Amino acid sequence: MAQVTVTIDGKAYRMACDEGQEEHLIDLAQRFDRYVSHLKDSFGEIGDQRLTVMSGIMVMDELAELQKRVKGMESEIMTLRKTRDDALIKADKNDAALTGALSGLAQRMEDLALKLAVRKE
Repeated sequence: MAQVTVTIDGKAYRMACDEGQEEHLIDLAQRFDRYVSHLKDSFGEIGDQRLTVMSGIMVMDELAELQKRVKGMESEIMTLRKTRDDALIKADKNDAALTGALSGLAQRMEDLALKLAVRKE
């Protein structure tokens, strides 16, 4: 396992992570530190534990909003897929109807051509 040191609210924390995930963990810690800094700037010194809990709640709120957006997008994708599938089915039916009509027209033209050929003889 790899180990990295991250800094949150000016304090260093040594953390373990999977190999290759070091940069990701550092980025996550920096993002979390921004939440802590924002709250500290807004409320002043209110205690480490309280800052951490409030920051965690802010992160969870953001996550919940993003999850709602993802669900909405998934629903929209399902609607678009159904619309696409319905359009493809309708197009297939139209193609089949057109093919049938053209085949019928071609047969009528052949029959007419035969009648005209028979009359000429």
